[in-house]
Amino acid sequence: MKTPYKNIYTILKLNRFIVLAVVIFTLITTLFSGWLVYDMHKKTLTHAFAVNTDGAVIPLKWLNQKENLEVEILSHLELFHNYFYNIDATNYENHLEKALWLGNSAVDNLYRQKKADGVYNRLIQYSLVQKVKSIHSEIDLNIDPFQFKTTTVFEINRGTIIDTYELISSGNLIHVDRHFPHNTHGLLITNYFENSLRKIENETP
Repeated sequence: MKTPYKNIYTILKLNRFIVLAVVIFTLITTLFSGWLVYDMHKKTLTHAFAVNTDGAVIPLKWLNQKENLEVEILSHLELFHNYFYNIDATNYENHLEKALWLGNSAVDNLYRQKKADGVYNRLIQYSLVQKVKSIHSEIDLNIDPFQFKTTTVFEINRGTIIDTYELISSGNLIHVDRHFPHNTHGLLITNYFENSLRKIENETP
């Protein structure tokens, strides 16, 4: 005897197949969309776009960050050592404030230690002028955080006497968000330590 429900199992199988196909298609579409978004994100990290005078969009390829990294690090280290050690009674507060933006608590602790030892009081009391003569840094880009060792030569002018010193310092550098105008390179000095300080004797002819 024929009934309208004789193909119920066939219909259920068809419905299950359709639902399964929709789920699989949705999953594939979602994964593909996610991949497209990820690929687009990667491309935006290495490309920029500009609009020329006739309204056309021109893709601009960014330089590889590592090509400029050494220049940025050396500039950051030179800036920090100039601010931290090139000081006198009139500018030391302003210079040290700028230097503290370029390093973490290790730099701040060294500043507080020098302050407690009376370094800046003597600077004011005796009108000393501490002038940086040269800064030479060695960096290792193969290790993250990046390691550095800097040799800073500076003079202390005591009026009639000028003494020259060589300071060797070391530490690490990490990436942080750029902060204009306080930290334009987007780098932060960590584990900063003054390894040695020696007086350079003036050579006599």
